[in-house]
Amino acid sequence: MRPSRHFIALFLAASAMMLGAGQAAAQQPTNFPVISLNAGIHVIRAEVAARDAERQQGLMYREKMGPNEGMVFLFGEPAGVCMWMKNTLIPLSVAFLDEAGKIVNIEDMKPQTTDSHCAKKPVRYALEMNQGWFRQKNIKPGMVIDGLPR
Repeated sequence: MRPSRHFIALFLAASAMMLGAGQAAAQQPTNFPVISLNAGIHVIRAEVAARDAERQQGLMYREKMGPNEGMVFLFGEPAGVCMWMKNTLIPLSVAFLDEAGKIVNIEDMKPQTTDSHCAKKPVRYALEMNQGWFRQKNIKPGMVIDGLPR
C-alpha cells in the first residue's frame, strides 16, 4: 500500500510544526532558582545556574533583565573560567568571584558574540549583570559579594 499525497503532506506539516516547537522550546528561558545576594548596600536578585545544562543555557534568548537582576554561575571547584555570549541578546558585565566571594575581575561582554571573557585566576563563581551595573554601583575587584550558595 502506497501512502497518499494527502497523508504525506500532513506528515510533513506535522513534522515541521514539531521541529519548530522544539526550537522555540530551546529558546525559552529555563526557570532557575532565585537567591538574594548583597554587593555592599545593593541587593541582587540572582538566578542560580549550578548544573552544567543550566550554565550552558545561562541568559540566552532573554530580551531584558531588571535593573538589580542577574545570574550567578556556580562551579564545583575553583577553576579557570571563561564566559561568552552566543545567543545572548542583552549586553552584560560579568564579575568573576573566588571561593570567598571576592571579585577577581569584571569584564563587559557584547551580545551575540563568541569572544571569550576569562577570569584572571581560578574562581568558583561568575555573576552576570546588565552591562555597566558594577561600574554604576562603584563595585570593583577586591570587593566581596555576600550570600553566595556553597
